[in-house]
Amino acid sequence: MKRTLAFAGLSLLLVVGLAWLLTRLWTDPMAQQAVWFSAGIALGIQVIGFLFVRVLVPAHVIAGWGAGMLLRFLTLVLHALIGTRLMGYPPAPALLSLAAFFFVSTLIEPVFLKP
Repeated sequence: MKRTLAFAGLSLLLVVGLAWLLTRLWTDPMAQQAVWFSAGIALGIQVIGFLFVRVLVPAHVIAGWGAGMLLRFLTLVLHALIGTRLMGYPPAPALLSLAAFFFVSTLIEPVFLKP
């Protein structure tokens, strides 16, 4: 549980920092809302994916990591097809930021998955 909390905390710092930078890039208020909305989605999915790997599939970390990647990909697709339309957000900031959040938090994941 300690590693999960550490991963969640560091992911939170990275995602919030990156979201802040991206809101400087996209100055439109709807685009900024899309970035923060995507940040929330990314944090939730990252922690769920990490828990899946750590708790449900400890004997097969690579398989669990692959399942986590599939979860992230499906989240991105669903956000593209449903989320942006439902919320009325511009697709480019919403999807690019979500992909960026997944990328940066996935980079730190192996450090916390080591036995």
